[in-house]
Amino acid sequence: MRCQAALQTSLLALAAVMVLVGIWTFSLKKMLGTYAFGILGIAGILLPDWEYFDRDFSQWSTPMPMPARRTPGVALAHDTFRFKFHPLRVTIITLIYSFGLYKWWKFLSN
Repeated sequence: MRCQAALQTSLLALAAVMVLVGIWTFSLKKMLGTYAFGILGIAGILLPDWEYFDRDFSQWSTPMPMPARRTPGVALAHDTFRFKFHPLRVTIITLIYSFGLYKWWKFLSN
């Protein structure tokens, strides 16, 4: 349930940012660009299977062992949004989002 609440909050914040961009720039194209960037950003944080990526980096190319996979009942019981700090993952995400944010800002400022 927390993940769903985080998704709803993120989408509402994106809608507010879109309205502000629309009022500031008077451009539908820039509003749609903000929407596309925001949806990709939200999807990149909330949708990945963090249980899979919480493993060591060297194990990302191998499938998860069967006991570690969640069953539907367990998935409902543990519906939480946890982001464990792993330096490599945080570095990769920071680089990707920084580049995207830079491109978005350049798009808005033109």
